[in-house]
Amino acid sequence: MAASTVLFTTILLFLALSDSSLQVQSLSFGINYGQIANNLPSPSRVAVLLQSLNVSRIKLYDADPNVLQAFANSKVDFIIGLGNEYLQSMSTDPLKAQSWIQQHVQPHLPQTKITCINVGNEVLGGTNTQLWSYLLPAMQSVYRALVNLGLSKQVAVTTAHSLTILGNSYPPSSGSFRQDLAQYIQPILSFHSQVNSPFLINAYPYFAYKDNPGEVSIEYVLFQPNSGMVDSVTNLHYDNMLDAQIDAVYSAIKAMGHSDIEVRISETGWPSKGDANEAGATPENAGIYNGNLMRKIEEKKGTPAKPQVPIDIYVFALFNEDLKPGPASERNYGLYYPNGTQVYDIGSQGYLPQLTFSADSNINVISIFNFLSLLIVYILLCVY
Repeated sequence: MAASTVLFTTILLFLALSDSSLQVQSLSFGINYGQIANNLPSPSRVAVLLQSLNVSRIKLYDADPNVLQAFANSKVDFIIGLGNEYLQSMSTDPLKAQSWIQQHVQPHLPQTKITCINVGNEVLGGTNTQLWSYLLPAMQSVYRALVNLGLSKQVAVTTAHSLTILGNSYPPSSGSFRQDLAQYIQPILSFHSQVNSPFLINAYPYFAYKDNPGEVSIEYVLFQPNSGMVDSVTNLHYDNMLDAQIDAVYSAIKAMGHSDIEVRISETGWPSKGDANEAGATPENAGIYNGNLMRKIEEKKGTPAKPQVPIDIYVFALFNEDLKPGPASERNYGLYYPNGTQVYDIGSQGYLPQLTFSADSNINVISIFNFLSLLIVYILLCVY
């Protein structure tokens, strides 16, 4: 057995054998669990890791039954994905949407908490313009199927957008959607309003910095101290780009007549490695961005325009994914390597696993000795 596998299995055994006297000092957050890789641990091992991290929400890009089964009877909420390849068929045949739900959702309820279906990913603004007209009908078919199956109260329907859907984002109060997408977005917003589902965006301040490192302040995109910017219309001060991006989306939604739709961040993160032309893709910057992002999540603060509305955020991503196409950065967004070790230090707050003994635990020398004995025996069995 490879040393890295023994290490990862040992970590998981430690977590599995630990009882209430061992506590993980971490914070509850959402994370994207992508699987475009050939070296990832099994879903059952991932389930142990994520529960040790106190992850409360997971977003998948499919409806992998092995993952959903691994998290049965856990307290984790799932957003599952229905891929872009399904949009055309489901937009024209509602029975296919119902069949998909019966096959991929119903078998896992209620043991696994599936709370949302993400229909398509970054469809609007994408290169396949034929899909644009299929998106809303597919969302409607999925929703009607949930209604027919009595699941619409517990499973929401939405879709995730990239920020390329914005025609203007500066200042945030003047945010607007692209004119060529307005005819598609307007009815989607009406759908969200009618069924009370969130508007998801994939927001990456990293992209703005990478494209213009000479003009965009690194401190502004990394949540570090900086002078920030003032919205000339509202006079609101912004000290980080993520807040500005979120409020620009809220403004664009409001400009289309809606103020009752919640914006959630379905993806945000920072790569730890990139190609030579990908400025800022370093483990140091990734650690700063995600560490400060975790702190922002912990503080439960809103944006300058919506200070009383905490931001619902899913960090991208759990693991580095070695088979993802595109530039090197695409394969290096993970918080973890596949063997379970951290890619970088996320900061002194210890948001990634830090096992500590609680002050009131009655752990004695004998119990520690017994645990270590079991651990040593297990390692020897694995090696020999």
